[in-house]
Amino acid sequence: MSLIKSISGIRGTIGGAPGDNLTPIDVVKFTSAYAAWLQPQPRSRQKMKVVVGRDARISGAMVSSLVVATLQACGVDVVNVGLAATPTVELAVAGEKAHGGIIITASHNPRQWNALKLLNAQGEFLSAKDGELLLQMAEQSNLRFAPADELGQEAQATDALQKHIALVLALPLVNAKAICAAKLKVVVDAVNSVGGIAIPQLLRALGVEQVVELNCEPDGQFAHNPEPLPEHLTEISREVVKQRAHLGIVVDPDVDRLALVCENGEMFGEEYTLVAVADYALSHAKGNTCSNLSSSRALRDVTEAHGGAYAAAAVGEVNVVEKMRQTSAAIGGEGNGGIIYPALHYGRDALVGVALFLSHYAQQGKSMSALRASYPPYFMSKNKLTLTPDANVNAVLSAMKREYAAERITDVDGVRVDFDAKKEWVHLRKSNTEPVIRIYAESSTPDGAEALAKQVMEKMQAAAESALLQ
Repeated sequence: MSLIKSISGIRGTIGGAPGDNLTPIDVVKFTSAYAAWLQPQPRSRQKMKVVVGRDARISGAMVSSLVVATLQACGVDVVNVGLAATPTVELAVAGEKAHGGIIITASHNPRQWNALKLLNAQGEFLSAKDGELLLQMAEQSNLRFAPADELGQEAQATDALQKHIALVLALPLVNAKAICAAKLKVVVDAVNSVGGIAIPQLLRALGVEQVVELNCEPDGQFAHNPEPLPEHLTEISREVVKQRAHLGIVVDPDVDRLALVCENGEMFGEEYTLVAVADYALSHAKGNTCSNLSSSRALRDVTEAHGGAYAAAAVGEVNVVEKMRQTSAAIGGEGNGGIIYPALHYGRDALVGVALFLSHYAQQGKSMSALRASYPPYFMSKNKLTLTPDANVNAVLSAMKREYAAERITDVDGVRVDFDAKKEWVHLRKSNTEPVIRIYAESSTPDGAEALAKQVMEKMQAAAESALLQ
């Protein structure tokens, strides 16, 4: 398994050879480069401070020890928040007035994976420019370490989650009184990671009367595939029905994605987590929204129904955040259940998503299934087209732009075609590592989404064959 290096950090499976997997040497190398990036003038006497936190996966303690020790060796002070959600670390960077942060998590990847996610002084992921610079510094291998008298110090911070929850509760749209009055029973599946600490504490702080904990022991022994997709959530689906609960809450290992389960065991739909929370926020104050190009049109429909404007960004949290700032979006995120609420911070945050959703749910007085049925019905089909190694992927995408020139085209991230008359769209994204084009299609029916995807894939295959003949 190749080590994956990107502008947001490094990711790979634990063990193996340096540069091929995520090994101690790679962790030290990239942490040292990050420390150097924080301090552009290595001889400066200014002391840097970095917040470090991790999810509960089994390699987390080992990787965290390497990261903390390396930062200290670089003369950087460390605020170690220990087991913590990604959004908790992001908020702690600002709260501690730190120069940056490192989150040790591979998000929804399986247990053998881990990663370093890198934050700037605002507690946000690095920009493309900064990320590229850091990667260059890591490869230059001219890093320098601090002498004994200038080593960094480590401080433990055990109250980061409590501060996070307090900030959520203080938000004007979080209605703990209504949540408490609803006398809710909620089942939580935290896939044996830090959500098992964070979400039950948040729910009790909100006044949820009964919290049923499922896979909430943060031991890193993931009870199922940690990506919160319907096919991985059969256990909580059954448990919600068995417990006669009002709903189920599912988070991924680092708690930046939120999925919901209806009272009948059916999925609310990851795409509709953001839709419902945005509906609630915009019902209180008119505003704009933003999501990535592969997210459901339902957010656009709800936004326009409230008199706001919707904008689409390239895939990736940092791109969505940039577009949200440009458009002064009141709320945004990604269709994978990632909620970004700027009134708290610019980061995907399942805690604020839970608080806002439950405020909405408690005030609606509907069942989960009835609430879901109140939103525009859209269905997505996700596919990929694998081309021959000598295929010209860019030529295929250009051919699709010509093929659908009469429709609305967006090409900031691959090619997205909006068929506005039918309220359908298809998004084509090429892989950076192989001759593959991923196809996301959405329509008002499952059959419609499948038919659209099939139609476009056939045209792409024909375009690929034509390009080879030229």
